Amino acid sequence: MTDAWKYLATCVPHLRQLFVVLHLKTIMAAASPMASQLKSTFTRTLVAPKGLSSSSPLHLVPSRRQFSFTVKAIQSQKPTYQVIQPINGDPFIGSLETPVTSSPLIAWYLSNLPAYRTAVSPLLRGIEVGLAHGYLLVGPFVKAGPLRNTEIAGPAGSLAAGGLIVILSICLTMYGVASFNEGDPSTAPSLTLTGRKKEPDQLQTADGWAKFTGGFFFGGISGVIWAYFLLYVLDLPYYIK
Repeated sequence: MTDAWKYLATCVPHLRQLFVVLHLKTIMAAASPMASQLKSTFTRTLVAPKGLSSSSPLHLVPSRRQFSFTVKAIQSQKPTYQVIQPINGDPFIGSLETPVTSSPLIAWYLSNLPAYRTAVSPLLRGIEVGLAHGYLLVGPFVKAGPLRNTEIAGPAGSLAAGGLIVILSICLTMYGVASFNEGDPSTAPSLTLTGRKKEPDQLQTADGWAKFTGGFFFGGISGVIWAYFLLYVLDLPYYIK
């Protein structure tokens, strides 16, 4: 009995070592898939350092291909025409060319207005503009004025139109004093849109603007007097009077 116990005492350490070895083998068997996966990942991402020979166990596996793309605007085969664009191709002028403002008919009409006829003296241009305003202002004051239903509607409307001509002449004088200096050259451009040289407009000077203002006052009062004469002195049978 004593010998049996001695034998068992000597076998216990060996059994303990056997159990530890079996337990370690079980853990390694369970962890082998994970280890292989980590090994493959490490192998794919590992870059062989410089100086290693071709017999090195480290291998360079090409990384994944990176795709890139570029966005480009589609260019039309047919060139487009801008309907509205800056005048003379210069956006700093502050004016636009449109089918209306740049058409030959509109350009001809504007060039024949008194304010743009540079060949005519500023005095005559002012008289022409004043005549048109004075002649046309009498009617609205007569028919829409506060005394339109009285017997003095004609004289009152004519005096009101003459008063407006005086006010407009004062405003033109104030504008000329504030915009132009005596003796300075004309501020008007000396080139046309086509590049042709021309004489600068004398209306854009202090002397030219003073002549234009005087002509406007004279023409406006003359237009008011002429309208009053046609309506109430001649006493013609007008349809609307």
